[in-house]
Amino acid sequence: MVKPHIPSFGELLAPYLSGVPEEALPFLLSQLERTAAARYRGWAEEVPEYREKLLACADSEDEIADRVEHLLPPSDAHRALVLEMLPKAKAAYYKVFEGLSAVGQMTIQADAEKQGAGAWQRMKITHPALAEEMDALSEIELKSGDCLDQILGEMTTKEASYGGINVLDNGCVDASLMY
Repeated sequence: MVKPHIPSFGELLAPYLSGVPEEALPFLLSQLERTAAARYRGWAEEVPEYREKLLACADSEDEIADRVEHLLPPSDAHRALVLEMLPKAKAAYYKVFEGLSAVGQMTIQADAEKQGAGAWQRMKITHPALAEEMDALSEIELKSGDCLDQILGEMTTKEASYGGINVLDNGCVDASLMY
């Protein structure tokens, strides 16, 4: 299977991130964490043999959002601004995954978790008093990415054990390898 294109989510979401004041950015990121949690829950349904691990990752994404909202609660005006533009940011995020199998989607998300860890590290610049908490958030992100990498490794091993049958991103079997 060809590895899907992995975007820079910072660049992809820049039009939305730049549309909110610096003080509202943590809340916006927390809402994007909740979007990722929803993706994990969807994959738990699509790939039930990894349901428990994927649901644990979903819970981790929600934990990040909860912590951020507790540490850096937005003002009412910032909350309203973020919630107004959030559907467009979510649409840009979801578009990256369109047309890909669960494996392709999880491959992208594994990298997105690593990018998310970097985003929390950069937050230490504007919130130095919260450096330890930002480190903890980064660690949660990395654990989710590692979990996805483990799942993807297991899925790849299982695919190889089926005699080299290649399942394409569209879910079809590549018959050229069967003969």
